[in-house]
Amino acid sequence: MSDSENEKDDERRRHPRTPLSLLVQFRFNTFEDFLADYSLNISPGGMFIRTDEPQEEGAIVYLQFSLKDGSRLIEGMGKVVRCIPPGEPNRISGMGIEFLNFDEESMALIEEICATRQAQTRPKN
Repeated sequence: MSDSENEKDDERRRHPRTPLSLLVQFRFNTFEDFLADYSLNISPGGMFIRTDEPQEEGAIVYLQFSLKDGSRLIEGMGKVVRCIPPGEPNRISGMGIEFLNFDEESMALIEEICATRQAQTRPKN
């Protein structure tokens, strides 16, 4: 992806992305088994999941993930808003998920994760 494409994506986003590799379980149909892949990043508005089998834009997905210490399960509904199929040069395949229906406690925890990680990655003066 070129720098200008990255800048356009950044301008479109309402929330800054926080790099975070976390195992995410998800399913698109209540009768399916859960699939599991790792996230690339997260924000209070959504997350990007690395996968070689991204679903089409508009698909509704049920998500579950927990903190690395396993202390709290975060779960809710999301919508696929971006798909990157495998094989695109210089891009990681996967899907961007917009959070739709998470409880207040889960959203507060996601915001806390983002704020903590961003504070850790900011250059110190």
